[in-house]
Amino acid sequence: MPPRWPRKPDRRDPAFRKLDDRMTFAVHVAAFTAINSGLWFAHQINEAWVPWVSKLTPIWFVGLAVHAIYIFAIADYSGDYVIEPEDAPEGGG
Repeated sequence: MPPRWPRKPDRRDPAFRKLDDRMTFAVHVAAFTAINSGLWFAHQINEAWVPWVSKLTPIWFVGLAVHAIYIFAIADYSGDYVIEPEDAPEGGG
């Protein structure tokens, strides 16, 4: 079941931005894993099909590491966010 947000999603809300950034990072990890495993599988079958996979994987991994460093160490999710009355959940939940 996908996560539910108790109010209208807004990137100005630090809690929502943190959740959204982490979910985006999870998609990045999944794409890296799926695409690279397929490319390496094809490379093992016939090295001539994707000879550049040994260059792509470390470059993409560095990009993934930079993304992780930003999400988990650099990004600032502090700050006040005032919930507008129309953003409040209806019926108490």
